[in-house]
Amino acid sequence: MIVKENNQPQMEQDIDIMICWLNARGPQPGAKYTIRHTSRETRAVIKDVVYKMDINTLQRVENDAELKMNDIARVRLRTMQRLIFDSYRRNRNTGSLVLIDENTNETVAAGMIV
Repeated sequence: MIVKENNQPQMEQDIDIMICWLNARGPQPGAKYTIRHTSRETRAVIKDVVYKMDINTLQRVENDAELKMNDIARVRLRTMQRLIFDSYRRNRNTGSLVLIDENTNETVAAGMIV
């Protein structure tokens, strides 16, 4: 990635993202997903669902880790390779990604890096 010296992106394997879950089946424990981020593709697992958002009140629901279609949640991912990224707030192009189910090739979530 070509960047200015004073505008260095982050480079990590553990990433917190806000996702919108797009699949009828929720994430399965230990399931592996393909991440498409900018021009890169790597594998990842969902380590933890930190909280879900109640879309009616915009309050956090912290004790419910089950995701259903159209749920919005903050999750922690662990990727096989480090990603080079900015937060979505700082740069939409390097701060967004999609998750793809490796078994079905369905796009299961779209996310913004926090």
